[in-house]
Amino acid sequence: MKRPPPPDALRPIDRLIAIMARLRDAEDGCPWDIEQTFATIAPYTVEEAYEVADAIERGDLGDLKDELGDLLLQVVFHARMAEEAGDFAFDDVARAINDKMIRRHPHVFGEESYADLSAQVEGWDAIKAAERADKGRADSVLDDVPVGLPALTRAVKLSKRAARVGFVWPSIHEVLAKLAEEVGELEAEIAAGDLDKARAELGDVLFVVANIARTLDVDPEDALRGTNAKFVRRFQHIEAQLAVSGRTPQQSDLAEMDALWNEAKAIEKSKAAE
Repeated sequence: MKRPPPPDALRPIDRLIAIMARLRDAEDGCPWDIEQTFATIAPYTVEEAYEVADAIERGDLGDLKDELGDLLLQVVFHARMAEEAGDFAFDDVARAINDKMIRRHPHVFGEESYADLSAQVEGWDAIKAAERADKGRADSVLDDVPVGLPALTRAVKLSKRAARVGFVWPSIHEVLAKLAEEVGELEAEIAAGDLDKARAELGDVLFVVANIARTLDVDPEDALRGTNAKFVRRFQHIEAQLAVSGRTPQQSDLAEMDALWNEAKAIEKSKAAE
């Protein structure tokens, strides 16, 4: 006989934890949930974080509520698997972040005070450096920048860490000059037909772009999401206009589609000016 779900009378977070424990029950849980591991769930965790960001980008608070719930489920899922292995439980996760927030905000929860935001950032970095040392990760300021981050995001974090110890271009103009240099090297490898070297040079170009983002205090992932959305809007305008004459992009040509693209661009500019 199937067991009912945990009662509504529980606190929402306790009910969620109980639901996950039931889903992972070896005898009468969900076969899919039971067979999952940290590694198989990790991609879903990343995906849910992006869906949270997407809801924020769209300004949809209803979706944001739902997506935050999905992301919370991922935390509960990982914590449940760790509890089954005897490593830690959800309460340990919450306790760890509680302790970290108090430790990293001595100006709020302790006697420390900072003259300004810059001093606070320096204090934060010093606390994190001490934490790295306690974990045996003091060899490099770059040691704990997660490898699993999206590459552009990690590039920004790496360059920020390096910048804080003085390894930084003096101004945006030098960064832009470096970008032109890297693009020139990419063009040379493409002209030479060396795709392996071109791939490496493309990586250099993207890293400099990430440095531009850091210098301008722009999240490159956020900027690219905006451009992706713009591309979708404009290309769908092309499709819609072609559909009026019963055609598809495959039945058009680049010149016509480019003209429709510029039309979509002009419409957007006109609406923005209103």
